[in-house]
Amino acid sequence: MEQTGTAPILSVSGLNLHYGQAHALKNVTLDMARHQVTAFIGPSGCGKSTLLRCFNRMNDLVESARVDGSIRFNGAEVNESSTDVIALRRRIGMVFQQSNPFPKSIYENIVYGLRIAGVNDKTTLDEAVERSLKSAAIWNEVKDRLNDSALGLSGGQAQRICIARAIAVNPEIILMDEPCSALDPISTLKIEELIEELKSKYTIVIVTHNMQQAARVSDVTAFFYLGELIEAGGTRKIFTNPEKKQTEDYITGRFG
Repeated sequence: MEQTGTAPILSVSGLNLHYGQAHALKNVTLDMARHQVTAFIGPSGCGKSTLLRCFNRMNDLVESARVDGSIRFNGAEVNESSTDVIALRRRIGMVFQQSNPFPKSIYENIVYGLRIAGVNDKTTLDEAVERSLKSAAIWNEVKDRLNDSALGLSGGQAQRICIARAIAVNPEIILMDEPCSALDPISTLKIEELIEELKSKYTIVIVTHNMQQAARVSDVTAFFYLGELIEAGGTRKIFTNPEKKQTEDYITGRFG
């Protein structure tokens, strides 16, 4: 396993993104290290989720989106026309703000990506389900009801099922777009504990509007404002001794 301190797993350089005439990301440059949690913070509409969606080309789905600049994943350019976007999204999984289990059984939710990839061997699928649900800290809660609909789960359980579904295809990176914003405090704590466990195997990038959450779960914090990356660095330093006044003003609640 490559250790932190080697080449970054994700490297963003001079990235601009426009939605039509709107300039949503402005010349963003940022490296993300392996097996670390990087948190994106900043007020609503500052570009956090937009940047997150650049990493696995989700913005391709927005007709007016136009990207220039570089995003390298393991050294390869993400935005090359030759990039296999389906393969990219397997390696860079995503967990959304609203848990979105499919209207299928818990089992079929977990194996969905594997089936798309052509995996149909029952033993392989069974092993992937158990491994993924254990990794997402929900195996004991659902192991006796794998054939039940995932739509019957609580919000916190459903979000962990979505994390298990992302894990099942063995990604390298897990993107999380405000994964706890719709959850109660107990479910939020479980997801935060899970993030801490998962970073030994995966690189995690999380968008959060909750600064306390960023301080608790991340190794690196990046503060965005009006589409610009204002400051990025070790989380402790960003929260206790930021270099930029805008960062300090946001963290101390003077605006945002």
